[in-house]
Amino acid sequence: MSQETLSGEDLSALRAEYVHKVTEALPARAAEAERWPIRLDHCFGRVVLDNLFEAEWYEHVDGRPAYEHLSAEQLRKAIDIADRMLEEGRPAVEQLNRQSLKWRDTGPRGE
Repeated sequence: MSQETLSGEDLSALRAEYVHKVTEALPARAAEAERWPIRLDHCFGRVVLDNLFEAEWYEHVDGRPAYEHLSAEQLRKAIDIADRMLEEGRPAVEQLNRQSLKWRDTGPRGE
């Protein structure tokens, strides 16, 4: 069953794409690659959402799971961030992870 915005945009397709990239595509790519700073799906979710909001994501999203509470525009931007990590690999993952941890005021860590 699809869920549409008032303008008729299908949110279910955007949500499915986001979930696939964060829970399957990025962890699979990390498993194949060497020395990515993160490997688990929830870490990729943190990095994507923190970079989407340029802050700790849970300060901006009331419900859980977060992707079910994002607008179509936010979902598209989150997918773009995930795509950047998939396309650019480790350099992008390292940079976006560092920025996420900075917003959280924590030092470098993996998962």
